[in-house]
Amino acid sequence: MTATTVPSVPTVLTARALLLDMDGTLVNSDAVVERIWRRWAERHGLDGDEVMKVVHGRQGYASMAVLLPDRPMEQNLADNARMLAEETADMEGVVAIPGAAAFLASLQGLPHALVTSADVPLSTARMAAAGLALPDVRVTAESVGASKPDPEGFLKGAAELGVAPADCLVFEDSGAGIAAGRAAGMRVVGVGSRASVHRPDVLVGDLAGVRVEAVGGGEIRVSFG
Repeated sequence: MTATTVPSVPTVLTARALLLDMDGTLVNSDAVVERIWRRWAERHGLDGDEVMKVVHGRQGYASMAVLLPDRPMEQNLADNARMLAEETADMEGVVAIPGAAAFLASLQGLPHALVTSADVPLSTARMAAAGLALPDVRVTAESVGASKPDPEGFLKGAAELGVAPADCLVFEDSGAGIAAGRAAGMRVVGVGSRASVHRPDVLVGDLAGVRVEAVGGGEIRVSFG
């Protein structure tokens, strides 16, 4: 897939910081997510296909709250802890999104942060399994009180970097993540087919065609295609 945009939006954008989701954006973890969430759906008598429409981008407890709205949150949190342990122990099929390693390398010395719904153990394990270096600044599940689509994670990432939200560019694959970026007042680059239905500012199939360069005055130029 080549870079595409909504009408009148250029395929070169400038920003002062980049905020990066992990799953589906830097790391392809779909195989393990499918395995674990479909098992969970079966245990709870839910349709696996419908469950998979909900879970991408959110923390597990937040997905459970959508799927089992009458269940006490305490049960969701306990279930989420078990699910995180399962996911952290299962790295089979976890690989880098094409172009992710070079993309991260090009960000060295530039303001950027990982903003993920995974916790520290899971994000560390998945990035390592994919052979990717962790950014120095990371906003994980432990860092926030609300899951995407709440903008808290992206706003915290911007604050950690000392950059105004409007000057940040978000890279995301999921509907929940794209909604969170927009709610934070940021422009969003959608990565992969999941992002295509959520009208990001720019859509790319992967990171192989994304080019990043510092252009002076604290600005970062991001080119697509």
